[in-house]
Amino acid sequence: MKRLLSPSVLLLLNPLSTPAQENFSGVFSLGSRNTISMFNDDKAVGKGIGGQFRIQVGPKMNTEWYLDYITSKNKPYTLRNDYHIGWSVLLYSSANCSFDRLMQPYLIVGHCFDLSKVSELQKRSNSVSRLSMATQAGLGTHINITQTLDCSLSGQYMIHFGKDIETAIDKGEVVIEKKDFSTPDGHFLFTISFNYKFFRLWSKDR
Repeated sequence: MKRLLSPSVLLLLNPLSTPAQENFSGVFSLGSRNTISMFNDDKAVGKGIGGQFRIQVGPKMNTEWYLDYITSKNKPYTLRNDYHIGWSVLLYSSANCSFDRLMQPYLIVGHCFDLSKVSELQKRSNSVSRLSMATQAGLGTHINITQTLDCSLSGQYMIHFGKDIETAIDKGEVVIEKKDFSTPDGHFLFTISFNYKFFRLWSKDR
């Protein structure tokens, strides 16, 4: 029984039949992710979930397309929801780009759009939302469980450009307002994701 199961398990973990040092250009990956947002101006810690897919465009360059939903209590009396949708470029060194080592560090840079909504905890109709865009950069690493399955860790600093939302208490009432002018707003975003390489979108010889 063990002899029959072993090839099947190996095939499930490695459907691309990827030998070491193979060119992964054109490979499509799909994964899930969890995020933590820290060191915002309001000192809130946000926790989120999301999904992503990757399309590798060259031996040393991968792309990542993602969607995050992040929640945080930015004041004792308000709740904040953030929706990130964006993309990143992952750059590998020429000496480590074949997913055949346990650790595979990379430089990550990207761009995203963000919808933020701040609501009063006790009265959700009292809310204000804003749209912004952001750029981000940082470092990450794949932990390659196999050449087709990885756990990825990254930390990035993200700078948003848009009209900030402020909250205050006025005569016992929660006041939520959006500024009249745009200002940069930065925070750190830490991500852990699990990703699986499914198939090629084009020939590796292209």
